[in-house]
Amino acid sequence: MKTILLIFHIILCFVMIAVVLLHRGKGAELGPAFGGGSSQTLFGPRGAATFLNKVATIVAVLFMLSSFFLTYITTRSKSVVSDFNVPVQTQPLQPQKGELPQQK
Repeated sequence: MKTILLIFHIILCFVMIAVVLLHRGKGAELGPAFGGGSSQTLFGPRGAATFLNKVATIVAVLFMLSSFFLTYITTRSKSVVSDFNVPVQTQPLQPQKGELPQQK
């Protein structure tokens, strides 16, 4: 399950990169707006969401969900640190009052 989710997450990463790179920049409309006879206003109302905007939103939501599920699955499993044996202290580090330290 974890491997399938990780592969899906990596594929979503590449799809999100591709979708973001295909978007047209917001600065492309600002140049002609300062006297170039543009049909769009500088800070006018936003038009209808394009297909790429919808795809980017869907991919971003899927990416976040897969990130959350990967985090949940990873933290739910056994820790790597729990495999190691921790040494238990059998003697006190400092001698008690009235005791002599042991010689090795």
